[in-house]
Amino acid sequence: MKLLHLDSSILAENSASRELSAAIVARWQRDVAGIEVIHRDLAGGHALPHLDGAGLAKADAVQAARAQRALDEFLAADVVVIGVPMYNFGIPSQLKAWIDRVAVAGQTFRYTETGPVGLAGGKKVIVAGTYGGLYPLEEGRNFIEPYLRQVFGFFGIEDVNFVTAEGLAISPESRSAAMTEAHSRIGESLALAA
Repeated sequence: MKLLHLDSSILAENSASRELSAAIVARWQRDVAGIEVIHRDLAGGHALPHLDGAGLAKADAVQAARAQRALDEFLAADVVVIGVPMYNFGIPSQLKAWIDRVAVAGQTFRYTETGPVGLAGGKKVIVAGTYGGLYPLEEGRNFIEPYLRQVFGFFGIEDVNFVTAEGLAISPESRSAAMTEAHSRIGESLALAA
């Protein structure tokens, strides 16, 4: 089994989403024998440039090779764990740059006369989401979860789960309680895979 671990926070060791995604991956490593993990820091050493015309045309051989590696790693993964903080109501632009490299017609989706068809199904995606405030889905202010469900659904992936911590910037007590609660739900990511 292969697990692709992506982090997109710019806060390095101060990141709550990195803390949660690392804990999720550690739990999978502990409980799934022989799991192979690839970690990519999208805000650090594995950052991809934002998509532009030259990148889309594959005019730069180095950039094209990096984009192909990102796509190959995604396609080979059975499980994808993504650390995603909320920045200005959305995902970090570093994660969007990665999505732009794996959203490839003929590889992760195709268009048909009856609509798009996902080609990358059968994977499990676990998102470690962290939010400074409170963003209940039913209030329509959480754009991260619907967006990521749409993206991965477009690729044919229906098994998308979220381990989230909200209210992290409200107070130290709120942060502590939210992180403790999120950590307590990490085991569900394995239970849902059974």
